[in-house]
Amino acid sequence: MRKILLILILAAFLAVPVSAELAAPEVPEAGSRLMPEETKDFGQALGGMLRDLLPVLAPHFYAALVASGSLAAVCLLVSLVPGEGGRTGNLVGVVAASALLLSSTGAMIRLGEQTVTDISEYQKLLLPAMTAALAAQGGATAAAALYAGSAAFNTLLSQWMVKLLIPVQYLFLAVSMAGNVLESDFLKSLKDTMKGMLLWCLKTLLSLFTAYLGITGVVAGSADAAAVKAAKAAFGTLVPVVGSVLAEASEAVLVGAGVLRGAMGIYGILAILAVFLEPFCQIGIQYLILKATAAFCGLFAPKAVTTVIGDFSEVMRMLLGMTGAICVLGLVSTVCFLKGVSWC
Repeated sequence: MRKILLILILAAFLAVPVSAELAAPEVPEAGSRLMPEETKDFGQALGGMLRDLLPVLAPHFYAALVASGSLAAVCLLVSLVPGEGGRTGNLVGVVAASALLLSSTGAMIRLGEQTVTDISEYQKLLLPAMTAALAAQGGATAAAALYAGSAAFNTLLSQWMVKLLIPVQYLFLAVSMAGNVLESDFLKSLKDTMKGMLLWCLKTLLSLFTAYLGITGVVAGSADAAAVKAAKAAFGTLVPVVGSVLAEASEAVLVGAGVLRGAMGIYGILAILAVFLEPFCQIGIQYLILKATAAFCGLFAPKAVTTVIGDFSEVMRMLLGMTGAICVLGLVSTVCFLKGVSWC
């Protein structure tokens, strides 16, 4: 029965016309601004994307600096109120800081959610085309295994983020604000528990995906050891929350870099990056500036206020982990298919 089902699935994929030069789906609208017109040379196209990205980010950086200045002014005023250590001072400071941050944070959460959805939906279009190509070139078994695992993890991760992890972030902020205003140890403990559960859920699913890659052997291949080591270190340092897990998957991207020769390989990878880079950098700017603002205001502001600012930065940090995770999952899945096509 399983063999019959497998044959039917592969027959459906093989019904899709596939040429030696594969055609990737069009880039989603969210990535159209950064997607280069010429994608034959991967390095040149990526360089052009990064150059186009800088002027796009400049207004966001300026807006984040202005908001940081406003936060610092609020913290300074609260620190001058008599009885700053009391509940009244905490209430005024937490409410004022939260009022300044809620709008921009809500926008970043929605941006992160949309980015996760866009990359996931693009993968749903890209994976069947690559599966058909791999099966048509003699890799039927590999195609079935890769498609089943990649599609399952893509769906699980995106749905987990959109339906659970992202909504819980609003609750996390509400508990943080209430806990700092009321000086409630229970609410502060609940906040820490929620944060731990969010991180555990995300890391667990990504660890399972990394284990799946290792078991199926799709990351086997030759890659420069120094390059792999450098990439793992970069992922572990630059991508918050899940950097250590993504570092393990980075080897697959490097090993597969040599197969990015066809038009589909280059276009598919660039399309994912075009959707990912701008929102990831926007959220990253918010995270770094909020982190610096919390540290600076900690010199003179009540602890409750700086803690709330720090918790808003934690939400940015978790969003970075989520968007980075879905992007790397898409890149690794794409590269694994391309490696399979190149070997057949």
